[in-house]
Amino acid sequence: MSDTSYKTLKLERRGPVGWLLFNRPEALNAMNAAMREELAGAWLELDNDPDVRVIVHTGEGRAFQTGVDVAELASDGVGMERYRESMENWDLHFTAWHQKVAKPVITAVNGICAGGGFHWVADADVVIAADDAQFFDPHVSVGQVVAPEAIGLLRKMPFEAVMRMALVGRHERMPASRARELGMISEVVPAAELRTRAQELAETIAKNSPAAMAATKRALWGALESGLTEACRQGAKEVVSVWGHPDQDEGPRAWAEKREPKWAEPAKHDGAAR
Repeated sequence: MSDTSYKTLKLERRGPVGWLLFNRPEALNAMNAAMREELAGAWLELDNDPDVRVIVHTGEGRAFQTGVDVAELASDGVGMERYRESMENWDLHFTAWHQKVAKPVITAVNGICAGGGFHWVADADVVIAADDAQFFDPHVSVGQVVAPEAIGLLRKMPFEAVMRMALVGRHERMPASRARELGMISEVVPAAELRTRAQELAETIAKNSPAAMAATKRALWGALESGLTEACRQGAKEVVSVWGHPDQDEGPRAWAEKREPKWAEPAKHDGAAR
């Protein structure tokens, strides 16, 4: 089923998997003001859909995402000023992490991922990529600063690898194979098989307890905000938070009876990821 209420995005449901697709292929999926606004609602729509257990994020055409729409900035007389207040207040709403999405999120990078496209690489739970994907950050090449996206990538990658990409700008591209070596992504697949593999991986993840996965996301993402001891204390609270939940009985029972578990319906989105 497809959702046609968006102009710059596509939302689809395939079994237990919700798909969120950038849909400005003629602009290499650059994020204009309209897309920025639509993303806020699209993430929450899928997160609140009881039939969706896992979300996959990718792009139409030959690019995954190429960041802010530079053509719009250069032609509308407003430029980056439209985003000043939201950036100064750190009040962003266009990634799954920004929107505190409770469900697992897989980013599937097709083709070019540049500049602001790294927001969605840094903020996903799992990232896979096509073997023809290319990664580069042209911010400094157009007079802009590299900051939030690269800071997010520092959770996954060595500092120097992130700094090199930030400083060489548009003059060097990283292939998918190297991105995997550096920990930016976890899997590289043939381009023609990217969506099939993303669906397969999402369906595998969807077999697990929604309540347990939401608590796991809270614990692990929360650990990035805290020191070791405090992160473990908070993680222990998440472990205990599902004790008494129906899935705690169903999981062991299904295992003992050698059948697939029948998980309880997940609770409505409550800001699990951040």
